[in-house]
Amino acid sequence: MEPLCLLNNAEKYSGEYVALRSFTDREVISHGGNPVDVLGEARKLGVDEPVVFFVPEKDVIQIY
Repeated sequence: MEPLCLLNNAEKYSGEYVALRSFTDREVISHGGNPVDVLGEARKLGVDEPVVFFVPEKDVIQIY
């Protein structure tokens, strides 16, 4: 299985949450520091189930 790239300009959104319309339509419709706000803004734009995820900063280790 090939890796899926969700975001082409990830460095632009470094350290932020991003909302996309779907896994196939990768247009960024909302972004910011608070995931609840990002989700709410995406839903206000008429997207019922947006894909929301965090874009880590470059060269920063993320432990989940």
